[in-house]
Amino acid sequence: MASIAAVSDRRMSIGRVFSRGFATIGANPLTMFGISFLFGAVPSVALNALLQNPRATQSLPFTLATILLAGAVGVLTLAFTFLAQGALVRATVAFSDGQPVSFAESAMAGLRKILPLFGLAVLIGVIVVFGLMLLVVPGIIFYLILSVAAPALVEENCGVFGAFGRSAALTKGARWNIFALELVVIVIYWLVSAVSGLLMFAILGVQGVANAAQSGFPIGLLAISVVTTTVVTTIASAIQTSLYVELRNWKDGPASEALTDIFG
Repeated sequence: MASIAAVSDRRMSIGRVFSRGFATIGANPLTMFGISFLFGAVPSVALNALLQNPRATQSLPFTLATILLAGAVGVLTLAFTFLAQGALVRATVAFSDGQPVSFAESAMAGLRKILPLFGLAVLIGVIVVFGLMLLVVPGIIFYLILSVAAPALVEENCGVFGAFGRSAALTKGARWNIFALELVVIVIYWLVSAVSGLLMFAILGVQGVANAAQSGFPIGLLAISVVTTTVVTTIASAIQTSLYVELRNWKDGPASEALTDIFG
């Protein structure tokens, strides 16, 4: 049986989080990028391109068109985002636990959790925004406390409020490390976005980008947006789920040790 001392000797490691996250992507690129591409990037970019295309609203009064399209696009985008997030969580945890990573199984895991993830996201958004209104710092603290609620919801089937409590328990004692990790994730996001922006200007030029913003998105710009969204979604979800696995192993012991405790 795994000893209590062995578990307490572990420490949450940012290096292991990134190593596990990128190892998952490297070992399962088709599944990881495919999920982000099909369920995250393509629907999100296509729906937002529709919303920003003047031809989509010219047949309706401006205010009515804006309300209808913005509402529909927002709901559909969120639904596809939660589907992608849930699927990527399942794929990352499966790889971390040494299980086969299945595209179909991961997609179904995301589909089953769309509504709970939606409720979770809304509540976290309200809590974090409220905290940010209280001189910013409380909002950051709330986000760190709830940073692994989504993976816990998908993997442990604990419900929205159970996921809040589970995330609070897992992150306790490691929130400065999590803060540092999230800063690195933000830097990665900025770097990917910067490369995407440079590509857009290189392909279209300054005037071309300005014209695209007014008349709709050309194919090249849409392709760059899809690739960027796919990469960012995959990396962010893999790292965030890897953080959950790291914290779970730190607090509970690895899954293999848990099985040893049960059957040993």
